[in-house]
Amino acid sequence: MPLPDPNILSRIDRLELEARQVVEGYLAGRHRSPRHGFAVEFAQHREYAPGDDIKHIDWKVYGRTERFHLKQYEQETNLVAWLLVDGSESMTYGSGGRTKYDVACAAAAAMAYLVLQQADSIGLATMAGGVRAFLRPSGQMNQLREACRALADGPFPGPANLGRVLHEIAGRTGRRGIVFVFSDLLDDVPDILTGLQHVRYHKHEVVLFHVMDAAELDFPFRHTTLFRGLEGLPEILTDPVGVRDSYLKALGEHVGAIQAGCRGMEIDYVRLRTDADLGHDLAAYLQKRLGR
Repeated sequence: MPLPDPNILSRIDRLELEARQVVEGYLAGRHRSPRHGFAVEFAQHREYAPGDDIKHIDWKVYGRTERFHLKQYEQETNLVAWLLVDGSESMTYGSGGRTKYDVACAAAAAMAYLVLQQADSIGLATMAGGVRAFLRPSGQMNQLREACRALADGPFPGPANLGRVLHEIAGRTGRRGIVFVFSDLLDDVPDILTGLQHVRYHKHEVVLFHVMDAAELDFPFRHTTLFRGLEGLPEILTDPVGVRDSYLKALGEHVGAIQAGCRGMEIDYVRLRTDADLGHDLAAYLQKRLGR
């Protein structure tokens, strides 16, 4: 069971995750809500109606207009964070001690712990050719255990079909919150971006964690190598030195297109390497987010 790594939690447990945009919730919390109440931050005025509490009357406005208006404020609400984890066959790759799926699960578990610790809720879906597991949101700490159990069932054979799965999940996430996607993004870029756009259409904030193996990024191979195909692709025996430049160019174009699409949709793009300090990378992102 991929329980949260204590070393990662030690890096992020003093940080907070706050929604950048308006979210919808049912409990009082730290995040702005689209529903107006009488607490926290001023939003607008509305005319007084019989039965309203007179302590919220804005007497300065009355002095100018001789009409009663109430101050309304933005309520704060609890956050629902969705964790969408790619469990497809390509996520089994790992050139070092950890696979991409290991890193995705560790990052998802750490973010789940952080969200639950601040009294917010998490939901989870694993993806591989469709939705493999789906946990509805809960703010109970045992939700972390259930999420880890679901993650332990992966990875699965076959491709992710990430774009199609995002369309499916977009219609099941309900009220707006934050959606965290953990994937190696080995799919057609237009399909990925239209899937992400569908999630954004439902007013969710989206954070895309792009999980990549060190060998995928650096392509360190120097001798004739047999590359084993995943997700139905054939094996290829080739001289890696001869294809390195074209491979890195194609990878750069693929990643660049995804990053450009994310910028256009105001989606945070965060790269996670399998050989990097995951706790450091998550803490750096959260600190940058708080700085904004």
